[in-house]
Amino acid sequence: MRYYPVHSGYPSYAEVNRAIEAVFAEHGRGDVQMPPKVYVALVESGDFRTMPAYLPKLGLAGVKIVNVNPHNRVRGLPTVMALTVFIDVGTGAPTAIINATELTAMRTGAAGAVAARYLAPRQTITLGVIGAGRQTEALVEATIAALTVEEIRVWSRTEKSAEAFAARYADYNARSVPIEHACDCDVLITATPSTTPLVMAEWIHEGTHINAIGADAPGKQELDPALLLKAEVFVDDPCQAIHSGEINVPISTGRYDPDQIAGTLGEVVTGQKGRSSPGAITIFDSTGLAIQDLAIAALAIQNGDGYELPFP
Repeated sequence: MRYYPVHSGYPSYAEVNRAIEAVFAEHGRGDVQMPPKVYVALVESGDFRTMPAYLPKLGLAGVKIVNVNPHNRVRGLPTVMALTVFIDVGTGAPTAIINATELTAMRTGAAGAVAARYLAPRQTITLGVIGAGRQTEALVEATIAALTVEEIRVWSRTEKSAEAFAARYADYNARSVPIEHACDCDVLITATPSTTPLVMAEWIHEGTHINAIGADAPGKQELDPALLLKAEVFVDDPCQAIHSGEINVPISTGRYDPDQIAGTLGEVVTGQKGRSSPGAITIFDSTGLAIQDLAIAALAIQNGDGYELPFP
């Protein structure tokens, strides 16, 4: 068994996007084993999650263990840290342990890019951004690798953060704007830990695609429930989305019916589902799937140096 620290030599977003698209296609065809992630609550509103999966056609099996703790920044630690363990399909023996902290952000960004490529109203876009953290950066980088981005409009709770984020993407005409202006775009990214809606239905025009990323645990939400009712909502996995995605709070309060889900991203990638018209508002509700973690970890260790660990 080998440990891969993966501190450098990350795959490109173009490579990651292709790998993530491929495993969503496997999911859309029903060719995966993947129970819903399991949450364990820790102190100070943090938690950790276990995410197992098996992709028979790719010969990949394993599990990711990931924590989310919003107070880690003041401790000098990432808010998300993760390890992925690969399991040998034939014997069940662990074959690799991979540092998946940075890979988690990248694979989530790639899922948003795949959704935007299939569901955005056009391939040359104005990109709106709500939030200015590491996950937002990954989403922007992955989207740039998938679509032609002409302009980026950034909003964050603190203007200083929004301006700093925009400065990193000056080549894409990025600028800090009021939240309503950020929502006036072709593709909107939301990636915050909010538990109350930030994006109001009246701010979103016809044809917009939204990647709703921040809601990844019960009680979190970023979008006005009225927006869900006027949009076509595609999820990564129905069970996870109902439990902890953008739709979890509106479902728990009776404002959204799970039967209104338009389909999964896997079904979109395989051509079974898609936006109904150019003017439709589409939403991708992303909770993060274990198959994404296996796909990107397999990419990361192809050319990575590892350390041999004795086992068993």
